[in-house]
Amino acid sequence: MRVANLIALGASALLACACVATSPTSDSPSAPTAKALSNDCAVVAALAKEHYKFGPDNAPPPLKPGGDEGWTPRCDFGAHGFTFTDYVQPMPGADPRQSLKWVAFQKPAYDGTGAVMLTEIMHGPLAGIGYDCGLHSGFAGWTVGECKTSWVS
Repeated sequence: MRVANLIALGASALLACACVATSPTSDSPSAPTAKALSNDCAVVAALAKEHYKFGPDNAPPPLKPGGDEGWTPRCDFGAHGFTFTDYVQPMPGADPRQSLKWVAFQKPAYDGTGAVMLTEIMHGPLAGIGYDCGLHSGFAGWTVGECKTSWVS
């Protein structure tokens, strides 16, 4: 009987810890949870590594805020073998071959099958492409499913 009580007490304690760990980080009901922020970083890292092939031998262009809300992932990507520099708006008259190089990620949307993220990359003037990508969460983390072209310049 004591063993059963200890097991029940332990399970209750674990459940309470899980609830505390996923509670919002502020008093706002719309504040992201630590898990959501972690998922956002993992989704961006998966797209950067699998789709764009960023890494030690392929440095990413500067990171530009994505979408209408100007979302920028604030994550430690060094563990993945690459880092982003912040995009800086070019000065008037700057060479567009250099100033129009950037990558952007919009905030991912999650559903029952994984995540959807819109991303864009510019390689220079009239040399950009946007993608609508589906990602799946599994045992090994997030993986890119399919990326459909959403625009080309």
